[in-house]
Amino acid sequence: MSSAAPGPHRQRMESRRMIHQRDDLHVDLQLNGGGIEAEASSRFKDHIVSEVRPNILPDWSNLKVIHRNTLPPRSHFYLYDNEDDALSGDVNNKSRATLLSGTWGFDLSTSPFKGPRDFYKLKFDHSDWKLIEVPGMWQCQGFGKGPQYTNTDYPFPVDPPHVPYDDNECGRYIFRFEVPDRLKDGSQWRLRFEGVDSAFTVWVNGQEVGYSQGSRNPSEFDVSAFLELDCENTLCVEVYQRCDGSYIEDQDQWWLSGIFRDVWLHSFPSSHFEDFHIQTLLDDDYVDADLAVEVTVNQPGETLSAKLLDHEGKTVIHEQQSLDTNSGKFKYRVKNPEKWTAETPYLYTLILSLENVCVTQKVGFRRTELIDGVFCVNGSPIKIRGVNRHEHNAQTGRAVTYHDMMQDVAIMQTYGINAIRTCHYINDPRLYDLADAVGFWVLDEADLECHGFGTVGGDPARYLSDNPVWKEAYVDRALQMVMRDKNHPSIIMWSLGNESFYGRNHQAMYDEIKKIDNTRLIHYEGDQDAQTADIFSRMYTPVDEMIKYAEEKDWKKPFVMCEFAHAMGNGPGAIQEYIEAFYKYPRLMGGFVWEWANHGLITKTKDGQKYYGYGGDFGDEPNDYNFVMDGLCDSRHFPGPGLLEYSKAIEPVQIVGINGNVVTIINRYDFLTLDHLECYWEVISDRAQYVGRNFALPTGVKPHSETTLVIGGLQTIASKASGEAWLQLNFITRSDTKNGIPRYHRASGQIQLNPAQSLLQIKRLALPSPPSRPIVRLKNDFTYVTIASGMTFGFDMSAGTLSSISQASNPRLNLLTLPFTLDFYRALTDNDRGGLFGKQWLDAHLHQTRNHFQQIRVYETGRDCTIEIKSRVAPPVLAWSVDATITYTITAAYCSVRVRARPRGRMLPETFARFGLSFGFRNISVVEWFGRGSQESYVDKKQSQFMNTWGWPSNQMFHEYEFPQEAGNRTDIRWVEFREQWGDSAEGRLLRARFGDHEGGSFNIMPYTTKDIDECTHPHELRARKRDDHIVRLDWFHHGLGTGSCGPATLPKYQLRTDRKFDVELLLD
Repeated sequence: MSSAAPGPHRQRMESRRMIHQRDDLHVDLQLNGGGIEAEASSRFKDHIVSEVRPNILPDWSNLKVIHRNTLPPRSHFYLYDNEDDALSGDVNNKSRATLLSGTWGFDLSTSPFKGPRDFYKLKFDHSDWKLIEVPGMWQCQGFGKGPQYTNTDYPFPVDPPHVPYDDNECGRYIFRFEVPDRLKDGSQWRLRFEGVDSAFTVWVNGQEVGYSQGSRNPSEFDVSAFLELDCENTLCVEVYQRCDGSYIEDQDQWWLSGIFRDVWLHSFPSSHFEDFHIQTLLDDDYVDADLAVEVTVNQPGETLSAKLLDHEGKTVIHEQQSLDTNSGKFKYRVKNPEKWTAETPYLYTLILSLENVCVTQKVGFRRTELIDGVFCVNGSPIKIRGVNRHEHNAQTGRAVTYHDMMQDVAIMQTYGINAIRTCHYINDPRLYDLADAVGFWVLDEADLECHGFGTVGGDPARYLSDNPVWKEAYVDRALQMVMRDKNHPSIIMWSLGNESFYGRNHQAMYDEIKKIDNTRLIHYEGDQDAQTADIFSRMYTPVDEMIKYAEEKDWKKPFVMCEFAHAMGNGPGAIQEYIEAFYKYPRLMGGFVWEWANHGLITKTKDGQKYYGYGGDFGDEPNDYNFVMDGLCDSRHFPGPGLLEYSKAIEPVQIVGINGNVVTIINRYDFLTLDHLECYWEVISDRAQYVGRNFALPTGVKPHSETTLVIGGLQTIASKASGEAWLQLNFITRSDTKNGIPRYHRASGQIQLNPAQSLLQIKRLALPSPPSRPIVRLKNDFTYVTIASGMTFGFDMSAGTLSSISQASNPRLNLLTLPFTLDFYRALTDNDRGGLFGKQWLDAHLHQTRNHFQQIRVYETGRDCTIEIKSRVAPPVLAWSVDATITYTITAAYCSVRVRARPRGRMLPETFARFGLSFGFRNISVVEWFGRGSQESYVDKKQSQFMNTWGWPSNQMFHEYEFPQEAGNRTDIRWVEFREQWGDSAEGRLLRARFGDHEGGSFNIMPYTTKDIDECTHPHELRARKRDDHIVRLDWFHHGLGTGSCGPATLPKYQLRTDRKFDVELLLD
């Protein structure tokens, strides 16, 4: 480069000083070129700004605007013209309300600032708009970018209280209606939205009515000034996908938008109720009660009539009071009313009337409180056997029908669940009516969660929960919940929301609730030290740690597991341990399993195959994948294996033990005796069943207490059984019961009477008479050994494997499609994949182990042929291995398979998934076995599966989870037969395996390899890989399931540890 004198440009550059980061800058911008000169700084102030958008802060991005022109929150009720109409409960035809839900016009834009912003004007032409169903989520009806799932993360840039202006879908709705004649005589008309996600503005007949937010909370507007009584009305609603309230609606569920609950038009007459609050105040003996009624009316000088009817319609109270002001408080003494509990949901009907208007409310007399720190209802401790329930429908998202709710409630009742946590928002109001009537304890939770601040850095509580600027928004969530739901007896606790850390705004919520309702306790898990909350609450705490809380001294507040036993995929494992601890320790209230059902949404592949989608299946980024599939039920809300296991653990009658003919049982009801039940007993043995008679249970067995049953002749019957025998007790409701459905199964239990036969005993019984030996022949590097039945076992001498099995009926057909191998891996479950062990197995290449043949020896005696195979089972890459010796001892009657093995080497995984044999087998149509069944079972998920002789078609043995994973295992197996046809003889039997009395023997049969299952992420993908043969597993040990996807991994006692030697055996024939 030349050293010429610097030019003008360089001189100007050198004359400028260096700019430092901390300098305050003011830049004069000068542009030269083409004869155009602009000096922005000096001239900008001379220009008049003609337009700014938006020119005001939108309501949906303004923390100071939560509601505009909404009416105060109130209880959920309908007005009627007379008492008969009110008692009919016919809301659609006889109430002073009309349902506006149905098919509406719809238009969607990518932002509130785009699209037809003047759509609400009366002259706007909506004729080309598309149609949408209300209630409904627009993403589930083919509009917008589609559903998006995140567990904790916000799917938009975090800048509270602001949400992006340019990435905020806006749904515009149009609906035209006429006011029914029966509603025209009102003096005030109210438009009520039961739920809109996430915020909305309303216009009626071209005039703006108001704005509201709080997705799962109702919003009510006075539209009297806008409504036309004698002609058609035009209702326009603009719904915003996101608003500042979205920051406190970060629940673990799909992000979906729209008017997803019903819309009503209410007609209130000149004299009407504004609200009412009912409380049942039992005396300290829990016998008599005061019915406390607080009413608010629209004008003073009214006469209030209160009538209480019992379940049969008989009048218990009928009183009248004058109201000098707009409100009044009254108490009515009720002598020894029937008490409401989740087990005895007795409901009275309260009719409140003014001159020409009535309202009804179901009333349950109950009292909740702490007695010496123990949570009690009506003076008695209760145990919560609950679930967390999100609102979900696989086709419509969070827009659930009454049928959906009834289905959920019916299944819960069938499976013994007694409590619901409305995670994590108040549910459709009709759910609480069902809970009152059917009988559930309800933990009602405010629509509040801001979990996503845990990942953005800094103190997460300081963003919102401990930020006074957000106080009003938090308190509003509490207020909306309590004001709407306060009259339901099923609600025994309020919750301040979920996973929102802890701050002063939670204290403000607590204080606001207590002003309204001081009869219920308040829960909030985020308050870890229970500074505010009345209850200690935890999520996914391991059993041993939970017990430490239970054993603390001088505790004042009870302890609840608001989430436990994460039911994702194949699981939960070890749920029994939690339930036993709940009943052992008075401080423990019980818990709510996470969660009730998978949240899969129905979608299609490109070629039209329907399946249930999860995060990422809709092009949604970011997403949390299949973590939304974590329920006891599948996405259709059909019960899964996990629900069976939970139901067994919480059954109200359990067998404690046996001594001779005396069986001890325990009553785990909270309020009922066992007088409404009778018991049937039977003795189960191998391919045999002795059915005993039914007998009445002892009367007056108190809740949580034990009693004994004497079964005459039980030991005599057991002694006649051929080998192993089990006593099974079945508890059925009596035909004359008033508690539940007559002749309905409530509980069952088994206890072992006789032990299983050992393999040694089986071998002795199998000795042929007269003694004989198998036939041995060599051919083409194979050794073939044929036993008396004609079954031939073929060993590949060059590979060191059992590679052929054939039957006498078709000796040329090799039934094995894959040779026997020693195997330690299973397809990963969600709990494996999300927990400690699955990662360890993959890191150790457990899924890639091979049997490396080292030596094979064949020697014969006068009675048998022994084939001993030494091998090293090892993965690639690493140096660990399992040194194994498999000894096949073949007599005329059977083939004994004995495995002696020792794991060793560096980086050996702490556990194996399983220890057993795997092979491929053809022509299997039927599987029969004696062991636990009929459904799948594992070492820590087997109590719901009873010992018996079972049989299933082979292609129905594998349970299809909505995310493919390990499934279909059966444990505690004594024998299993793989058959061509049904039967109990050798005819049709292809292969039998016998474990004897080995503890934990199991088998599995599936039309897939573990590799297939691991590689597929949806059931339709896996079905495409279905084999013509079956993969069979015969396992001596199987690692437990645990709940490692979100919670404790497999408990130590259920782990398959590798720091040991193995020496096991089974028999094949």
